[in-house]
Amino acid sequence: MTTLDGGRIGIAAQALGIAQASLDCATKYSTERKAFGAPISTLYAIQLKLSQMACAIESSRLLTWRAAVMKDAGEDFIKEAAMAKLCASEAATMCAHQCIQVLGGMGYVSDMPAERYYRDARITEIYEGTSEVQHLVIAGKLLKEAAKANIPMPAAPHKQKH
Repeated sequence: MTTLDGGRIGIAAQALGIAQASLDCATKYSTERKAFGAPISTLYAIQLKLSQMACAIESSRLLTWRAAVMKDAGEDFIKEAAMAKLCASEAATMCAHQCIQVLGGMGYVSDMPAERYYRDARITEIYEGTSEVQHLVIAGKLLKEAAKANIPMPAAPHKQKH
């Protein structure tokens, strides 16, 4: 499993590259494409997509860096690698999809990179373990950590009398 765990960090990095390329493509296109006399980047719907893409990329990047630092330090990084791979691959697919949305009909044209980004992003959710497998790995590690820590259940809150 160690090989898979290390590979998941690499897949997360690959997915991040796809996600970033999708954001870059959508950002550039939105500033150049005009509708109603102004760049479409001035539209709230486009700004929302760009913002969501950027947030997904940055949070996935931090997870990926954390997993890599833990691996380099010789620490247990199984959960973190799975989290990085899961979040980055899903971010890549979301970003590629949103890139196509920003580009509209041009998103399907093979002259534009958006359609390739989507195909490339989807496979990152499959190899080195599907997203469902990543959830199982993460949950399994969380449950082991909780059992090891012997965390007590919090007491139920008392009802107040009026």
